[in-house]
Amino acid sequence: MPATYTYPGVYVEELPSGVRTIVGVSTSETAFIDVFARGPVGRAVRITSFAEFERVFGGLHPRSEASYAIRQYYLNGGQVAWVVRIDAGNPGRSSLTVTGGSPPQNTLRIRAANPGGWGDELRAAIINSSSGAFDLHLRQVRQVSGSEQVVATEVHRNLTMSQTSPRFAVDFVNGVSSLAELEDLGIGELPTGVAPTPSGGAPDSAFVALTGGNDGTAFQDDGAFTDANAFATSLADGLDALDRIEPFIFNILCLPVAALLPNTQLTAVISEATAFCAERRAFLIVDIPPTVTTPGTDGSGMTTWMTANDGLRHRNAAVYFPRVRVTDPLNEGRLRDVGPSGTLAGIYARTDVTRGIWKAPAGTDAGLRGARLAATITDGETGGLNPLGVNVLRNFPIFGNVSWGARTLEGADQQASEWKYIPVRRTALFLEESLFQGLKWVVFEANDEPLWAQIRLNVGSFMNGLFRQGAFQGTSPREAYFVKCDKETTTQADIDRGIVNILVGFAPLKPAEFVVIQIQQIAGQLET
Repeated sequence: MPATYTYPGVYVEELPSGVRTIVGVSTSETAFIDVFARGPVGRAVRITSFAEFERVFGGLHPRSEASYAIRQYYLNGGQVAWVVRIDAGNPGRSSLTVTGGSPPQNTLRIRAANPGGWGDELRAAIINSSSGAFDLHLRQVRQVSGSEQVVATEVHRNLTMSQTSPRFAVDFVNGVSSLAELEDLGIGELPTGVAPTPSGGAPDSAFVALTGGNDGTAFQDDGAFTDANAFATSLADGLDALDRIEPFIFNILCLPVAALLPNTQLTAVISEATAFCAERRAFLIVDIPPTVTTPGTDGSGMTTWMTANDGLRHRNAAVYFPRVRVTDPLNEGRLRDVGPSGTLAGIYARTDVTRGIWKAPAGTDAGLRGARLAATITDGETGGLNPLGVNVLRNFPIFGNVSWGARTLEGADQQASEWKYIPVRRTALFLEESLFQGLKWVVFEANDEPLWAQIRLNVGSFMNGLFRQGAFQGTSPREAYFVKCDKETTTQADIDRGIVNILVGFAPLKPAEFVVIQIQQIAGQLET
């Protein structure tokens, strides 16, 4: 816009429309925290497929409950996962020290990119270069039918040990390699290598194994925790990594390994996780221990466990019974007992895509892919668990294994909570996060009617879009939602304190949990 008008003519000015589109945030990005075969420690990594999870975190691992949950997550419709590997039990990192110079002395240390026994699968070869530099060849091998097979390779050429060179080996390799990192041990000596093959490659005899890697001491040989308190602390510390993924968000949290902890540590971890989810507007799917195998009030009963753990009830959490069994490729395809959280998170994601977050992730179209039930539940047993806020997994002819419950852990009948149902709570969390992200432009704007009108326009447009998708009750926008931001919500005292108040209400869709069919006999002969 011109500051002054100085000459006769036509001036063009652009005026702001006041439209700032609010975009709905993601609804089903799921976070998993556990030990894994490999991968960066203490950092949340965004994963978009199980194949990528295998490349970054090593795939399935017998001590990693979450690795099986992640496989189930993608099998059942999941799209994006945030994976955090915790440093439980101080896993060791494989390494190889290379000598160089004359007389020979240590000049370079090659280490696995991250801790774990997987690093012992690495092989490294130093190849002399005619230019006075060297090439580093890396391999990752696996034992298949008694012989080594190469599963990954890297070649880094024309490396030097001069710290002022753009090809300085440590900086160059550490910046690009997913297999290894280097440490300079000398004063610039080139590592001793061998001559390349005629094709410029590395002869098999030149490769030397890295050693010293291990998966840590978190577990004993029988799978029990070496120190349950330390492991629970590591799980809780993993939440800090999720807290640093802003501006990205996660919507669902799964901690399947927590179900294997003794009850004292389990309740501590779940309590901290639910508090964290409430702060981050996320939803927690709680896994029950494998010792809970029956629905009743006996020692291994779900009703007994729920009664003993009523302190875990929260509007941002849900629990399912029973656990599920999946095939285990690491154990010749035998069935493995796992928590259902990964499977259900995938169903949440699938339902969000096909029907919307306001649709309950339950019913005959919420089938459990790749999972069998650890127990068969009857209608009567379901009737005992459902009023307690426990969601049941059922098996029905034709439909197979399905999710047959949609209540939060605040969904017990006696609580009479407004957040009784999962889709209602998740819809509210979706609205909160979308408005939180979409209204940041309001900060430091002039707090008066023009701003309030813009807020009403943009929030109203966002809510109307959801109404047209069928997200709310009602046949008209007036019945479905309201947006209020004016001098009644924001008083002069609020303005003086720099506060603008926005009131948004919505009429949520609630699932048809009980379908009642009434049949009445009528007389056969009626006069017209």
